[in-house]
Amino acid sequence: MADPASYRPAPGTIPETPGVYRFRDEHGRVVYVGKAKNLRARLNSYFADHAGLHVRTQNMVTTAASVEWTVVGTEVEALQLEYSWIKEYDPRFNVRYRDDKSYPYLAVTLNEDFPRVTVMRGAKRKGVRYFGPYSHAWAIRETVDLLLRVFPVRTCSAGVFKRHGQIGRPCLLGYIGKCSAPCTGKVSAEEHRALADDFCDFMAGNTGRFLKRVEREMFAAAEDERFETAARRRDDLRALERALEKQAVVLGDDTDCDVIAFARDQLEAAVQVFYVRGGRIRGQRGWVVDLVEERTTGELVEDFLLQCYGEDDTVPREVLVPEEPPDRQAMDDLLSESRGARVRIRVPRRGDKKDLLATVERNAQEALRQHRTRRASDLTARSRALQEVQEALGLDQAPLRIECFDVSNLQGTEVVASMVVFEDGLARKSEYRRFTIKSFQGQDDVRSIHEVITRRFKRYLADSQKAGEPPAEGGVGGEGLLASYGFGDAGEEDDGPRGPLDPETGRPRRFAYPPNLVVVDGGPPQVAAAQRALDELGIDDVAVCGLAKRLEEVWLPGDEDPVILPRTGEGLYLLQRARDEAHRFAISFHRTRRSKKMTASELDAVPGLGPARRAALIKHFGSVRRLKEATAEQIAEVPGIGLRTAQTIREALQGGAG
Repeated sequence: MADPASYRPAPGTIPETPGVYRFRDEHGRVVYVGKAKNLRARLNSYFADHAGLHVRTQNMVTTAASVEWTVVGTEVEALQLEYSWIKEYDPRFNVRYRDDKSYPYLAVTLNEDFPRVTVMRGAKRKGVRYFGPYSHAWAIRETVDLLLRVFPVRTCSAGVFKRHGQIGRPCLLGYIGKCSAPCTGKVSAEEHRALADDFCDFMAGNTGRFLKRVEREMFAAAEDERFETAARRRDDLRALERALEKQAVVLGDDTDCDVIAFARDQLEAAVQVFYVRGGRIRGQRGWVVDLVEERTTGELVEDFLLQCYGEDDTVPREVLVPEEPPDRQAMDDLLSESRGARVRIRVPRRGDKKDLLATVERNAQEALRQHRTRRASDLTARSRALQEVQEALGLDQAPLRIECFDVSNLQGTEVVASMVVFEDGLARKSEYRRFTIKSFQGQDDVRSIHEVITRRFKRYLADSQKAGEPPAEGGVGGEGLLASYGFGDAGEEDDGPRGPLDPETGRPRRFAYPPNLVVVDGGPPQVAAAQRALDELGIDDVAVCGLAKRLEEVWLPGDEDPVILPRTGEGLYLLQRARDEAHRFAISFHRTRRSKKMTASELDAVPGLGPARRAALIKHFGSVRRLKEATAEQIAEVPGIGLRTAQTIREALQGGAG
């Protein structure tokens, strides 16, 4: 790896103008392309503080061996040049949103004598009516299959159409009523074009008149006792309704927009796009990408717009994003040039568009969660992760059981902690534990970590001695143990068999096994506190490390420098998942305690008043203040509250008021 200082440009040689820069490796290959309004300020940031860079940016600048730049006149020119270079060089460290597939569209070839409905990709053709884009070609075919019952337009290729015209016999779709068979002259060219026009009107959103027409035909056939025809029209009506369900109306009929949202962590980002045409969601698409630099959401939006719309004539009139790109006007101009008409980039602040953006964001979060789950469930990846952690931390054996601890509080109040368990690289939610900090109240994570580690391992020692067994040596090891761990019933859910039972109570021993590795959320101070707690208890066979959030550094007790795991490796990914899960579990417990405390009221002190009747009173009166103003007779009107109880409530509240 190269030292960035070895190829840093001489002071004063970088211009302070807009431009685009390229990092090349020792073989001359472009590894990263970027743009800047001020080249000097942007490039100096790569060389000023190597330790402060994003983890993957560090990897990029050490992989590169040289940097070069090109000066441009405006921000729009910089965007265009950056896009063309990314497309030309395909740099390994640039975020890649595009794949090798173009968007599928539902197309109606109105430029032919007998228009055809089909799926098309690539450049648009003159005289063809397009609907979309869709996320998958099969979604188009499902929609077409439903609509052909009502609009039997041809879907066959030119060769098939010509062949059946020569033999004078329609294809299978013609026999089952999903094609009007213009190839055999069953309908004229004008009649078939009218069907194609109706198909286009329906897809464009003018659906009401077709639904009413089919419904009228159904009722008319039923009145004339043509029940088979009525049944067919009923099925046609259901087909149209199912087609509409697949394209939910979310905005006004004249709305054409793309809605883009992101979900991210330190190293990855998921992006989801909903394509809205004519007010209906026509398709959905998403990616999960690696982050190379510390990017704001606005910068991610800019990267996405540049790559996905750089030379695309399918840019909609409006693009809804969670945050504006750094130079919105320049991006507006670039997209308008690509579309050949005005394009607006907007952040919706209220109404249906804001609600739709929130829906897309939830989809992005779910996509990122599923991506993590798929990666975590890979047996090969889990084995590699455990091996990487073992080698990086110098452990005697792979950490088959990892316990991770985190602390949560609100300005030093309601201090709680969490313990999550990962066995063989997978979360064991039935063994999660929650702790309320008892010895003090205040914002001191170090003391909290010390208390939690002490309490957890005191219970382990007590359970071991109670069973008449020596503490397990070397943590959890050996074959067949992973399937039998169990710590009681305080976890979130029960997902497997329990461990050995307590001989007195008959219940599982809650802290019967120690981990191979204890992970704490934090740096050297938190790690030192955890190690001190183990030393005070005489436990010397459990390894300890900490994972610091800022640079994802792994700290060991007593070490002056952190352990740097490969940023794209499975080992760091496993520790990150454990840390993030401990953080989530601690936050959820803290919020639960805080909400309970906030909902406590003067009614809690009223004797004989349980949770159900307290809730009924608050629901009936709306607040404790209005309840205080009520008479005993008014209080007694609440279901479940008698007059005597109402008088007791009134006396208690009036006494509290005085």
